[in-house]
Amino acid sequence: MVKIRLTRMGSINKPFYRIVAVDSRLKRDGKYIENIGYYDPKHNPAIVNIDEDLALKWLKVGAQPSETVNSLFRNAGILKKWHEMKYAKKEAVAQ
Repeated sequence: MVKIRLTRMGSINKPFYRIVAVDSRLKRDGKYIENIGYYDPKHNPAIVNIDEDLALKWLKVGAQPSETVNSLFRNAGILKKWHEMKYAKKEAVAQ
């Protein structure tokens, strides 16, 4: 199963995270399939940069976001777009 989760980068006391698509059986900081964006919580406000097209692509093929990534997607508006796309298809089929 493919998961969308964070992988830690940076040095001691200066972490930042990449948002990546990865096989769920691999280690947290192991090899990943594709880099979707990054998250830097040390700044005020936190810096979040997500490629919406890649995130939606991985959600379409069934990748499951972790809880933290899910909240980042919600704040960026990606989950709203995903929800609208998913239910627009069902409405089009019903008509």
